[in-house]
Amino acid sequence: MSKDDLQFSVGDHVVYPAHGVGRVQGIETQEVAGYSLEVYVITFDHEKMTLRVPTAKAKVSGLRSLAEGNVVNQALTTLKGRARVKRTMWSRRAQEYEAKINSGDLISIAEVVRDLHRAENQPEQSYSERQLYESALDRMAREVAAIESIDREAAVGILTKSLTKAVVAV
Repeated sequence: MSKDDLQFSVGDHVVYPAHGVGRVQGIETQEVAGYSLEVYVITFDHEKMTLRVPTAKAKVSGLRSLAEGNVVNQALTTLKGRARVKRTMWSRRAQEYEAKINSGDLISIAEVVRDLHRAENQPEQSYSERQLYESALDRMAREVAAIESIDREAAVGILTKSLTKAVVAV
């Protein structure tokens, strides 16, 4: 594989569906079962984890660049929308939320954050709802932070502002 075929470079921020935002630390060639395999070495500081993804399988595995500005804007608009809570059993909804979070798709993650967000005057969340909400919020905040070159807390502030913004009729 030539350098032109590589999608990512050392130092790039990338998003891996099941783990969120990481950074490409290197591109290595490893011997696996007698075959030479080129891999991206990706570190996820927040999980203190390193992942090796074969460069040839990067796209299939869902590895992607950080979201573009228009996707971020769509995600922030999604946060301002009305929560859509289906009247299905919690276990089924929880599975759907988990799948959306692990899809790595910023807009799907924003839907989870929006649907599980509770304002001060709303009833308390269950433990599992809060866990899913925190997981989705964290995943989204880390991507926004990497895109905007700000820290996670500042990104959470931006997201919270979008969530609590009252919809004004024009």
